[in-house]
Amino acid sequence: MKKLISCLAGGFIALTSPILVAQSDYQVPRTEYDQPDLQGVWNFASHTPVQRNESLGDREYFTTEENEENRERSVTTFEARAESHFDGVGGYNSFWYERATIGYDLRTSLITYPENGRIPPAVEGAFMQVGGVSQDFPSERPVRFVVGGIAKDGPEDRGLSERCIVGFNSGPPFMPSAYNNNVQLIQHRNHVVILTEMIHDARVVPLDRDHSLTDDIRLWSGDSRGYWDDDTLVVETKNFNGLTQSFLSSPYGDSYNKSLVERFTRVSADTIEYEFTIDDPSTFSDKIIAMVPMTKVDGLLYEYSCHEGNYGMANMIRGERRQELDALGID
Repeated sequence: MKKLISCLAGGFIALTSPILVAQSDYQVPRTEYDQPDLQGVWNFASHTPVQRNESLGDREYFTTEENEENRERSVTTFEARAESHFDGVGGYNSFWYERATIGYDLRTSLITYPENGRIPPAVEGAFMQVGGVSQDFPSERPVRFVVGGIAKDGPEDRGLSERCIVGFNSGPPFMPSAYNNNVQLIQHRNHVVILTEMIHDARVVPLDRDHSLTDDIRLWSGDSRGYWDDDTLVVETKNFNGLTQSFLSSPYGDSYNKSLVERFTRVSADTIEYEFTIDDPSTFSDKIIAMVPMTKVDGLLYEYSCHEGNYGMANMIRGERRQELDALGID
């Protein structure tokens, strides 16, 4: 799936429209339960930055020429970084990455609120932990970010994605990332299943808002409950376990008090507008709203076989022990 979508994304560079507009005469198909049919495999890759560059102010759209310049610059920079890869063993080149949306728009940020298109400031005292692929950033356990680590003394020092606990783009909410930006939606009369490609996690969402979990039961992906608002599937999620970041694109927060609302609206035969709102008053001074287009994929979702105890984790820690012995002159 990753290779297929990467090739597709690279081939759909022609721009369609500055904004995503629902077809005025489009009739959403219905399931056998007379619900809007959202079923199938959808791709949420995007070239649009999460945050708007501060120099753009409240400007919502690029021109076509600016967008093309940005794309070319991004590809060139990415290739250069992939070849050097921080003096390491090397990484993927751009062939393996999803660097564009299928039928994408010209927006300057995925964030639509606040109006400046940027993550609001963190509140005083908010938890902060930094992660990244280039190096380890020493901190205290538990590790809440998904990529990178704080050390290599044990698997508990590595990011949640490396430990195959939480995918680096699977959320919730979904956030476009390097690859495997795919999700499958499966519907029943009383439930919707949201199956992500990364870490092959399945959220079983009851269409029942009246029987939420009690506050003392906490989950990695929270407790999701859904309902229909006309033709929009609304999924409300609370009861996060506090062991993840509040928002993937920010180092702040621990998700414990986070409330998430996701909205899935099918606006054409091949497009879902996926909008999410994060409200976490213990982390951010304002809520965050973002919209990510999802495009229908004519294909299957294959298992991403990620599990704790994988070879990469064992070899990474073994390599660190070898370096420590080398530093002591021990064979």
